[in-house]
This record gives sequence, structure tokens and C-alpha cells, in this order.
Amino acid sequence: MSYPKSEMAGGGPPPPGAPVQAQPAAAGMPGAPGGWMAAPTQVPANCPKGLEYLAQVDQLLIKQKVEALEAFTGFETNNKYEILNSLGQRIYHAVEDTCCCTRNCCGSSRPFDMKILNNQNQEVIHLSRPLRCSSCWCPCCLQKVTVEAPPGKVAGYVCQSWSLCKPRMRIENAEEETVLRIKGPCCQLNICGDIEFDVYAPDEETYVGRVTKQWSGLGKELFTDADNFGISFPLDLDVNVKATLLGAVFLLDFMFFENNTKKDDKMKHDHH
Repeated sequence: MSYPKSEMAGGGPPPPGAPVQAQPAAAGMPGAPGGWMAAPTQVPANCPKGLEYLAQVDQLLIKQKVEALEAFTGFETNNKYEILNSLGQRIYHAVEDTCCCTRNCCGSSRPFDMKILNNQNQEVIHLSRPLRCSSCWCPCCLQKVTVEAPPGKVAGYVCQSWSLCKPRMRIENAEEETVLRIKGPCCQLNICGDIEFDVYAPDEETYVGRVTKQWSGLGKELFTDADNFGISFPLDLDVNVKATLLGAVFLLDFMFFENNTKKDDKMKHDHH
């Protein structure tokens, strides 16, 4: 069993190495390393506006921005992320939109809305997570994120599957049909290195890609909940599925790595 693929408007898959800019660009300009990714020259047929950038990549890096207030006081702030291609060029940036009370009362279990914006600060993807139980003892009310691209139009869903020990997720299309599955490890502690969540076709045998929680250093891991993730997937994977897979990263982050106890322990240590 395969995976849903994009159909290019010009025929054929997007060219390999498409993120590379053909002409040199000044730092900070579109196409330059450290700047924004250049606008694609080929766009998949029926591609939602703003997702054409995803058609050109087979890897993404999601970097959470470290908030000084959160690192030193334990006060939970809205999460902010940069989404980069393999050249380090920014594709999007993401901002959590959750009230202060919800963040600090509900912690990592909080419901959230996440706005994913392009280089013109226009929202191109919207993620929403309701307040639900994440316990394996409540299989009827597991975690779910709705992915909209553009906002208002459902592109897919990220659904937690019941599992006693290992994390399991389903990537569903707008019709709620399973198009990919994610399998994680028993242990989500990354003191010793990266944590890998493998992505498979619905048959759970055909390997499609991987979501990796990346080791970011002892001080950063212990004293903040800032995380870095990498995603790899086929270049010709449907852009709506890529957007939904991106949404899965944020759900995995909140469920397994947005751990407020680390900051609580630090505050207690500082108090003594």
C-alpha cells in the first residue's frame, strides 16, 4: 500500500533539489541560507494557497524558540516555532494562540490553536486541539488535532490511536480516512539522544518517513521545554498530508515533551 501523492500542474513530480536557489542571494533575502525560502516555480494541481512551498521539500526542521521568561521563572508562555527547509531557509513560523490562564492551569494538556504563517505574516495553516484525555485508560476520548489549510478548510486530522505503551498516531485526510500511521518508542526521554517516530503507510509495513525529536543539549533539555524536531517524507507526498504531518509534530511535542515538571523541579532547587 502506498501513500497519497501530489500531482504537479506542469506534469511529473517536483524536481529534486528544488529548495536550492539557482541564483545567489544576499543574506536575509528569499533563497539565501538563513533567509526565507524562494517562491516555488512549480505548484501541484489543486494546491491550497500557501502550501506550494511544501511541494518542494522532503525534509522540515521545526525549531522552538526559547523564551527567557519561561526558562528562568517557569511561567508558561505561548510556544513559538520556526519551520525551516534542509538548507536552513525559513518556510513558515508558528505561534500558539492560547490564553495565559489556560497555559498555566492546564500545562501540556491544554487545548490550543496554532497559527502557521508565511513570510508575509499571513496564516496559511491553522491547527486546533480541544481539551481531551491522553490516558490509555480513556480510549474513547483520545487526542485529536484538526489541520486547516487554508484556515476554514479541513486538510486533515491527527488522531491518537489507543496503545498501552508505545505512542500511536493516525494521519487522516479531510474525509477522515487513514492515509499514514505513526509509531513511537516506549521511552520518550531524550537524555541520551534523538527520539524517533516512524511514519508508515496505512498497512503499517511500508515505511514512508520519520519524525525525530532532536537532542539539543543538557542545559536546554533540563531547564526549558524548547524542542527541535525533524521530519522526513517523500518529495511527492500530497501537500495536504505534509501539512497534516506537520500538525502531528506539534501534538507530539505537547503530549510527550512539553513537560512542566522540569521547570517545577528547577524552581524548587532554586528556592532551596
